[in-house]
Amino acid sequence: MRATPRLIPARRKGSARAVAGAAGLAIILSLSGCGSADDGRVKLDFFQYKPEAVGQFEKLVAEFESQNPNIDVVVNNVPDPDTAIRTLLVKDKTPDVLTLNGNGNFGDLSKACVFADLSELSAAARVIPSVRDILDGLGTCHGNESNGLPFANNASGILCNPEIFNKYGVEVPQTWDDLIAAAETFKSQGVNPFYMTLKDAWTVQPAYVNLAGNLMPQDFFDDVRSAGWTTAAGRYGFEKNGDEAATKLQKLFSYAQPGAESASYNDGNAAFGAGESAMYLQGSFAIPAIRASNPQVQIKSFPYPTSNDPAKNTLVSGVDVALAIGKDTQHPVEAKKFVEFLMSAPSLDYYSAAQSSLTPVTDAAASEDPALAGIQGFFNEGRVIGYFDHHVPPSIPLPPLLQQFVLDGNKSAFLTRMDHEFEKTAARTITKKGD
Repeated sequence: MRATPRLIPARRKGSARAVAGAAGLAIILSLSGCGSADDGRVKLDFFQYKPEAVGQFEKLVAEFESQNPNIDVVVNNVPDPDTAIRTLLVKDKTPDVLTLNGNGNFGDLSKACVFADLSELSAAARVIPSVRDILDGLGTCHGNESNGLPFANNASGILCNPEIFNKYGVEVPQTWDDLIAAAETFKSQGVNPFYMTLKDAWTVQPAYVNLAGNLMPQDFFDDVRSAGWTTAAGRYGFEKNGDEAATKLQKLFSYAQPGAESASYNDGNAAFGAGESAMYLQGSFAIPAIRASNPQVQIKSFPYPTSNDPAKNTLVSGVDVALAIGKDTQHPVEAKKFVEFLMSAPSLDYYSAAQSSLTPVTDAAASEDPALAGIQGFFNEGRVIGYFDHHVPPSIPLPPLLQQFVLDGNKSAFLTRMDHEFEKTAARTITKKGD
């Protein structure tokens, strides 16, 4: 029997691309979707997408196997999860248990009815309702199942350096005007208000999803993603409803430090960790990398104040890790047992502490991570909304469009292009039910 590490909570692309691709192909070809180990144990294929959490999931698997010696969990860590899972589905080799990012791709797969309905699992009753709504709202089989359980949530707030805030007597912003006033104060003192990383297009998205998600109509995508939608006939649109979010995004990025165009996400994590800006427009997902660059850094966070009414402040939160079970697994009893183990309080608390994530169940232990203190209350109270971009079809190149917009400042071109892209998507949309 293998030695099993105990779950003690932590205190709170050239040649390399070719190698990754070969590794991914090897993983895909090795997955069988079902079977038994050579020693008679039931084998579960576990599709694990999150590279920075490999160590945590290996420990969790070791703990589960020690408690269930008749089950062998084979962990397959994949370098390109979206491609890997679609390749497996084409080959009719859906893994027994999966972790996936709870985004639009997860919703599309759920609507395709490739995952089992998990609504009857005991763990499902413990999920925070607002988080369940975010995940199920992306799409489910037949529109009435629950095809994933949220294992860990992230939060797209604003990270801040409390030492810099204290030095210049700046309070945590509660309104949009407060946020801009804070930025102006830091700028006047020769301090970068934010550290922007425009080399990586996607890094504009966290700010935009907060602004758009809070300032545009809640049922926006019900309209613009409907079949045959056009800007002329539609009730909503980016030109009609997106001006305020785009204007405020421009304002935030007007504070970009010199050289932001060539700064990468990794550069930003290191720079913020080194105290080179007062704030950082990245979410909780960046905290482990920032701490890796400087273990002594102090970090706090707060939700985006997108308007001048503090009562309207909400936290953008997504299911960073969703658990699913293949609909046709030959080992449903063992697969459900493994998922219930992962959703147990010790497993969730261990992972949350290690990855600086929010735990999406009602009986979760309070986080001891000071970096999450400013957003934990919003999450617990259900003052959350999902990611705006999770509802944008993958055929629409949102990251480069946002990147171009903040670089050239052409708001009209951005909004018009977004409407045009959604018109193209609507023109080829065929509404059909999953089977």
